[in-house]
Amino acid sequence: MTKSRIAAVDVGNDSVKAIFGELERELNIPNIIARDTEDRPVIGIEDLDSKDPLDGIHIRVHSPSLKENNVIYRVGNLATKSINATELDPGSSKSEEDQTLIMLFATLALDAVNSDFPRNKNIIDASYILGTGLPLREVKEGKDAGYRSKLLGSVHQVEFLVTPKYQGMKVNIKFDEVKVYPEGFAAFINLVMDNSLKIINKDLIDKRILIQDIGGLSTDIAVIKNRNVDDDKAQGFNLGVSESLEQIREEIRKKHGVELDSRRDVVEIITKKNDRNHIMVKGSRTSVHDITDRILLDLAKKQYRLLRNVWAKNSQTEICYFVGGGSIILKEYIKNINNSLDGYNIDFFEDEKESIWMMANAYYKLIKDFIRKTEKQNTVKDKAPVKS
Repeated sequence: MTKSRIAAVDVGNDSVKAIFGELERELNIPNIIARDTEDRPVIGIEDLDSKDPLDGIHIRVHSPSLKENNVIYRVGNLATKSINATELDPGSSKSEEDQTLIMLFATLALDAVNSDFPRNKNIIDASYILGTGLPLREVKEGKDAGYRSKLLGSVHQVEFLVTPKYQGMKVNIKFDEVKVYPEGFAAFINLVMDNSLKIINKDLIDKRILIQDIGGLSTDIAVIKNRNVDDDKAQGFNLGVSESLEQIREEIRKKHGVELDSRRDVVEIITKKNDRNHIMVKGSRTSVHDITDRILLDLAKKQYRLLRNVWAKNSQTEICYFVGGGSIILKEYIKNINNSLDGYNIDFFEDEKESIWMMANAYYKLIKDFIRKTEKQNTVKDKAPVKS
């Protein structure tokens, strides 16, 4: 029997972050896809064997779980160059979108081609134990069960077409187990446990805390007390940063005539270390501060309103942690609003990578904990005396 490999995958609205095996591999792929044809033209002197596969993901995806099956896609960096590239729309449910599954399968296939799975010529049979998550709103609506069932019990195939190094390879993916966690709860686990599942933040364990996770399409506010997420009081909102990023992109296009490929380009302009909030217009460095400040301040005010409303219903809260990619973009705006208004005890992660990878790290810890407990139960069963 094929030994299953651990996969912890955060299908974020901006990008997919994934951790595999015993922490030996990480992948980060922009969450952008574009439908394509079989014969992707190879430009100029492009050498498929010397290029990075992540820059040329060109696949056909077959799965009974997809609404549109057997379709060819450009994925990630390659898709950003397509005029028909799609990113997840505000208001959509992550658990119900084909794009979520396509990104998940593509990421796993990219790991599988470099792993020790059985091979028969160009076909790889890959088996995974998956830890992943969904926004709190979708979990509260019970959509996690449907998402999990889409993955279990079927074989999902990714065929690499015009992809550097992997052209012609096919990966059959099956799941031995899938655990779907609410994103807010996952953030709490990441705050208090290390990768060996030991408690690293004893101060937080018995505190009453909020965790406001600002994503691309949604915001989750987890309410933690007595070491558990209060499911009744935790809330998910259809408010993320994607709509604001699109607005910035559109206003830059109208005002400066500059076409940015994707929301990720907007994020880079907002967060880069040098020349932040500047773009090149006809070769000249040009500020877009007026556009970004107005739109992001408006979004920060809405996020602050969410915090204020949830805190009012949980008045004994001691601290709120802001996490997720959206919190990096809005950090300074939210801090300034808080300093001039209520002065809540709030905190952000100064390490941007830690904030961006928080969910994937949390899913890794949770799936490792699940495996450890399962193995322990099986050991106890094996040692149990046999009744005559």
